[in-house]
Amino acid sequence: MKKHVAGQPTEVELQILRILWELGPSPVREIHARLQTEKETNYSTTVKMLSIMLDKGLVKRDENAQPHIYRPVQSREKTGQRMVSDLIEKVYDGAAMSLVLQALAHSKATPAELAEVRRLLDELEGQSP
Repeated sequence: MKKHVAGQPTEVELQILRILWELGPSPVREIHARLQTEKETNYSTTVKMLSIMLDKGLVKRDENAQPHIYRPVQSREKTGQRMVSDLIEKVYDGAAMSLVLQALAHSKATPAELAEVRRLLDELEGQSP
């Protein structure tokens, strides 16, 4: 029986998810080959990580295919939204603006990024009653 563990993916789980988002549904061998270029690991560790991710509900496995094919449960965007929401709640006590200000202060935004921030702010202001 699968147990769905709440919480964020670990660093290695995120590496595997990034591989799956890039490659699409893939067998263990392809995932391991790509992971091997980023992090020295053995095949059995990759299999174990995918098993843990399956138990956590981070990936699905097509058991009708041979070899089994793994795919992420959520898109990169949905995972990012969930992680950012958790970060806002846990670190910034629900204050999204604090995160935005911290992010903008931490790294230099490009003119295109600043324009996108302005566009989003204008859009949000237009939604106000």
